[in-house]
Amino acid sequence: MSMQDHDVVGIGNAIVDIIGQCDDAFLSQHGRTKGSMELVDAITVANLYDAMGPGIEISGGSAANTMVGVASFGGKAGFIAKTADDEFGKVFRHDIRAAGVTFNTAAAASGGDPTGRSLILVTPDGQRTMNTMLGVSPQLGAEEVDADLVRSGRILYLEGYLFDRPQAKAAFRQAADIAAKAGRQVAMTLSDPFCVDRHRAEFQQFVRSSVDILFANEAEIASLYEANTFEDAARRAQSETKLAAITRSEKGSVILSGGRTIEVAAAPVAKVVDTTGAGDLYAAGFLYGVAIGRDLETAGRLGSLAAAEVISHVGARPQMKLAELAQKAGLL
Repeated sequence: MSMQDHDVVGIGNAIVDIIGQCDDAFLSQHGRTKGSMELVDAITVANLYDAMGPGIEISGGSAANTMVGVASFGGKAGFIAKTADDEFGKVFRHDIRAAGVTFNTAAAASGGDPTGRSLILVTPDGQRTMNTMLGVSPQLGAEEVDADLVRSGRILYLEGYLFDRPQAKAAFRQAADIAAKAGRQVAMTLSDPFCVDRHRAEFQQFVRSSVDILFANEAEIASLYEANTFEDAARRAQSETKLAAITRSEKGSVILSGGRTIEVAAAPVAKVVDTTGAGDLYAAGFLYGVAIGRDLETAGRLGSLAAAEVISHVGARPQMKLAELAQKAGLL
């Protein structure tokens, strides 16, 4: 089948989110660090799942959420990720295709590791604490990188979390190579400050050599450059990246490009319900804006708009058509 052109093709972890509410006491009782993302084993997931209240199951995964966001804007998005041939795998594959994203990666044969899942505990202040069992997800191999799909995308979007496993890292580098040779842009999200801590030197090198568009939040960019202040981190990012979009929660975002600094305000939100996916959806709006040739400020405003939509409800995927919201706001 010939690949239609895609605006963005993402590579990341395929994860089903199980979202539940809890109080701060529950977190300390179970030794969880509020607001963090921790990789846990199957036993920890089972214990937490038994102890937590009712959960809502929604397909997630950082780059997957971003691709769903691009599709919600009316863009064409593709995704590459590894699932198992199990119940959660079926849920994931169904949801991402139903959202309009091209997804053709074959499921791993049964008998191996299960499909990834993340227990997301949301405290009353909207903060989320993620307990992620990656399962089969990081076993994505270079042979599963669909070169035609990668070439078909104007922008390739890579999820930093994949750096945690050698196999997935090889796939990551191979995809970046294919995209670069095809004259496509390569974008990457740093994903998580702890992830950056684990791979700092490699990340810095990869950002310098292979990344056209870098996404990070304040904690991640500070970790990447071991900077004490946001200003220091931004200065380093300005000199080491071609284009960086740094999100700062309620302070909005800062876009750094060729010596220019563009500040974009956060879009107003009546009530923050759940911050899960805010960065993922910001990236969706920004990538879509860049893919269709909008200026950087408009791209940033599309990002803010998408982030505001996703934090106003539970779950990391949009509930309203982002294309309609963007049209109302005069951005599309």
